[in-house]
Amino acid sequence: MPFDALCNFLRERFGSDSFTTSEFRDNRRIQINPDRLLAFMKTLKEECGFDQLSELCGADYLKYPGARDRFGLWYILLNTTTGERVIVKTFLNEPDLTIASVFSLWKGADWMEREVYDMYGVIFDEHPDLRRILMPEEFVSFPLRKDYPLRGRGERHNFPVITRAES
Repeated sequence: MPFDALCNFLRERFGSDSFTTSEFRDNRRIQINPDRLLAFMKTLKEECGFDQLSELCGADYLKYPGARDRFGLWYILLNTTTGERVIVKTFLNEPDLTIASVFSLWKGADWMEREVYDMYGVIFDEHPDLRRILMPEEFVSFPLRKDYPLRGRGERHNFPVITRAES
């Protein structure tokens, strides 16, 4: 389905002011409110044929010029039959960093959501196993946040020093 037809279908389904769109080269983006994420994603999968979640990423826009929101999430979807891709973007702000999990639609979202949780602190509601995947469980910070210091917060002082001869 061409991007214009997809957008028209979604506008009929969710309302004309429920999302915004943008295009740059072959990137077709839909920006939605986080409270409507699961309904949009379900429609894109079940009715529009976007059967693969290729990527789920996050970003911290703290002090980014012109940014209105702190955290951004984007989901790259692929229709494996037609080869079409669409990027669904949404934004979150503190203190409520909770968003619906898409694990129920794409099982591959499991580790991607865990990584975004681990690095940024975004909580995916209804995720079956939301725990740290890259950092130790006792780690209390989120290292990809822009307010996390470049040299850390003293986490490394507990690690034993290993010399080249010992390694």
